Amino acid sequence: MAASTLFTKLSIIIPVYNEGRSVSLILDKVKAVELLNNIEKELIIVNDCSTDNTKQVIEEYMEKNQDVDIQYYEHEINKGKGAALHTGFSKAKGEFLIIQDADLEYDPEEYNDLLKPIVNGFADVVYGSRFKGNNPHRILFFWHTIGNKFLTFLSNLFTNLNLSDMETCYKMFNTELIQGIKLKENRFGFEPEITAKISRVPKVRIYEVGISYYGRTYDEGKKIGWKDGVRAIFSILKYAMLKL
Repeated sequence: MAASTLFTKLSIIIPVYNEGRSVSLILDKVKAVELLNNIEKELIIVNDCSTDNTKQVIEEYMEKNQDVDIQYYEHEINKGKGAALHTGFSKAKGEFLIIQDADLEYDPEEYNDLLKPIVNGFADVVYGSRFKGNNPHRILFFWHTIGNKFLTFLSNLFTNLNLSDMETCYKMFNTELIQGIKLKENRFGFEPEITAKISRVPKVRIYEVGISYYGRTYDEGKKIGWKDGVRAIFSILKYAMLKL
């Protein structure tokens, strides 16, 4: 049995872009979660130059919830989700961190499922898979599912991992480990880049757990399109095959 991993704080990195309708709802969900072992939370919000009322909603939320540890940063120009994550990672003070989108597709109540392999001393990195387990999954787009599985297969082919969901939002990392990796992708190439670079860390322990998925349609605000898939393929070849 591995020795338990003791840590006191989880950094929750929340990139936002035009999420004025949902950001306060996801912040409420994150606030309500009670983590294993009384682990504290710090919320790091990075506003990637939203053009709606996202900033106003966040500022009002922070004013009303001063008991919550929230750090707010913003980009002066839109740089992309990957760039927002780079900013958030650099500010994290918790021993571990997790990525949380603001679009309500993922359930913060499942943080503890990802934490278990870490606090039990088995994992340095945990991915939450939308394709494993018996948790609820909204039925949406066939070709998106095929695309996600193809990208994961291609990534696995070059990294020699056996992930089922490389493109998942829910990725939990040892903060010191992730801060020691130089990341380049500013947009949706982030997922294959970080997976490729994590896979090359000596003796890294990567786990995967099943999670829920409450996906959105395009009418409901989903932003990923076919061009992002093309970029993901390019990034897999660049970072996993060529090892850049």
